Amino acid sequence: MQELIREAFENRELLESEEHRSAVLETIEALDKGRLRVAEKKNGEWRSNAWVMQAINLYFVLAEMKTFEVGPFEFHDKIPIKRNLAAAGVRVVPPGTIRYGAFAEPGVVLMPGYINIGAWVGSGTMVDTWATVGSGAQIGRNVHLSGGVGIGGVLEPPGAMPVVIEDGAFIGSRAIVVEGVRVGEEAVLGANVVLTASTPIIDVTGEEERVYRGYVPPRSVVVAGTRTRKFSAGSYQLQAALIIGRRRESTDRKTSLNEALRQFGVSV
Repeated sequence: MQELIREAFENRELLESEEHRSAVLETIEALDKGRLRVAEKKNGEWRSNAWVMQAINLYFVLAEMKTFEVGPFEFHDKIPIKRNLAAAGVRVVPPGTIRYGAFAEPGVVLMPGYINIGAWVGSGTMVDTWATVGSGAQIGRNVHLSGGVGIGGVLEPPGAMPVVIEDGAFIGSRAIVVEGVRVGEEAVLGANVVLTASTPIIDVTGEEERVYRGYVPPRSVVVAGTRTRKFSAGSYQLQAALIIGRRRESTDRKTSLNEALRQFGVSV
C-alpha cells in the first residue's frame, strides 16, 4: 500500500486506477480507526510517516464536496465528520467536531473545539472550548488543552514532523504550539505561551541559561517571556519562552500540576 501511495503522489493520473484509489481510501480508514499514525515514537524517538501524509493529500484530490446534515447543523466540505462516537467511547459537546481520518482513544473529551484529519488524541485527554488540534498533530494521554489553545497541523512537505504533545502535559489558555514543536511528558505551558520551531525556550533555573528550540523537556514549567535583540534601528524585545521550574516526579500528575501552578504562579 505504501508503494501505491508513493506512486500516485508522484503521478496523480494513477488515481484513475482502482488499485491506487483503494490504497488512498484504505489508508485514511486505517487512520480513522487508529491502525495507522502520521507519526510514531519508536525506540524513544518520534518519526513521521511521509507516505501517510501523502495519502491524506491524495484524499483531498479524490474527495468531492458534499453537504452533511447533523441535526440542526449543516456542513459543506470534502471530508465528512467522524461517526460512531458512542461506540468509540468519545464525548463530543456540540458543536465540537472531529474530522474523519482523525483518531481519538476512548475517554477523550472534546468541548466545542476541533480535531483535524490525521490527528491522534490519547485517552483521558480534554480538548477544551475553542481549542484546535491541527492535521497530523499527536496528542498524548491525559493531556489538557485549555480554552483557545492552537495546536498547529502539517501535511506538507510529507515527512515533516507534526506537533507532538506527550502524555500528561498541560497546555494553558490561548497557548499556541506549531511547526513540529514537541512538548515533553507532564510539561506545563502557561497561558499565552507561543512556541514555533525558532522560538528560544530558555531554561533560567540554573546559574547559566540553557536554550532549546522546538523542544520542551519533560515536566518543565514554561511561561511567556521576551529576549532583547539588537537591530540597526535599536534594541527590541522578541518573543521567547522561559522554563522557570520543574514538576516533581514524586507526586501524582494532578497534585504535581496544582503544585506547579501555585509554586510558580503560572497563569492558565
